[in-house]
Amino acid sequence: MKTVAALTMMGLVLGWQPEAPPANPPAVAPAENPPDPASGPQAPDAAGVFGGKPEDKERGAENNILAGEMTPEMVDSVERGLAWLARVQNADGSFGDGRFGPSVAVTSLAGLAFMSDGNLPGRGPYGEVVSKALDYVLANCAENGLIASDATTVPMYGHGFATLFLGEIYGMTGGGADTARAQRLHDAIVRSVRLIQSSQNEEGGWRYNPVPNDADVSVSICQIKALRSARNAGIEVSRVTIDRAVDYVRRAQNIDGGFMYQLIGGPSAFARSAAGVASLQYAGIYNDPAIRRGISYITRVALPGGAFGQQPHYFYGHYYAVQAMYLAGGDDWAMWWPAIRQELLRRQEENGRWQDPSVGDHYGTAMSLIILQVPKRYLPIFQR
Repeated sequence: MKTVAALTMMGLVLGWQPEAPPANPPAVAPAENPPDPASGPQAPDAAGVFGGKPEDKERGAENNILAGEMTPEMVDSVERGLAWLARVQNADGSFGDGRFGPSVAVTSLAGLAFMSDGNLPGRGPYGEVVSKALDYVLANCAENGLIASDATTVPMYGHGFATLFLGEIYGMTGGGADTARAQRLHDAIVRSVRLIQSSQNEEGGWRYNPVPNDADVSVSICQIKALRSARNAGIEVSRVTIDRAVDYVRRAQNIDGGFMYQLIGGPSAFARSAAGVASLQYAGIYNDPAIRRGISYITRVALPGGAFGQQPHYFYGHYYAVQAMYLAGGDDWAMWWPAIRQELLRRQEENGRWQDPSVGDHYGTAMSLIILQVPKRYLPIFQR
């Protein structure tokens, strides 16, 4: 196993570095219906943790399919991309190339890319690929709950992606027919959720390491989404944890609708703003002025169709942006989806991969495939 993991990239190469407080921090948008300090953190909507409201299910794209969502060109693109990604899986089941090597983070994202096509461990044309990826991730689960590759310096990115991957498998299969692996999978998710909850900091967010010292929006979305997946799969998740996370994300929104990186202040940017909007949605908040302001900001600064890769952290940002638009539904999804679909089809290599010079082609291809397959509606995490 390589000792330098792509998780280091997620925190350092992708630019999620600590930012010095600006001399004049920008104004922060006030939270709608701010919580009463005497009553504790604000709850997501009125339906409880991850609840949302019954009418919200009719608003997203889940139940409102666009005409021509899946074109023949898209289907062909996905088939070539999946075939390339399957060919480059490492013998131990891992994914991850370039100077960072294999990692839990990229392996989990690759596994989700195949699951987005309906493949599960032992099921489907790429069932064995998913099964081997699962075994690799389970082999990197520590007794304290942390899921990380060796010598990872910023493990909470990968921990969030891995918990999401395990949660989706468990939710879709109940662990599968292999009772020993099913129990191992269940235990790993329970421990990983406990670690996320125990490492939430005083502000309500998470940072690179599993200690409650600091927080940023980018790492926090990974944990919120992981907790949502675990909860969907029937794993107990603390409501207090989610309430505090919602309060943290709300306070990170700037007056322009975008999101700062940390609460010390700072400008809005595309990737972190897409993560901020998705954080609120995955916490069960769908119909809210903070969502509208965030989507308006993302649309202004990053609507696909311009120069490819112009936005920093392109794949990471669009991974969350497409989910935000899908969960918003309506005109937002109708505007965003054809644009990002066309842009990704245009940039695919002839052999089926998508290049990412900073992180590696395994990562770029996995992210692109997840984005392109959102309309297949296989993954439970994409449901309201």
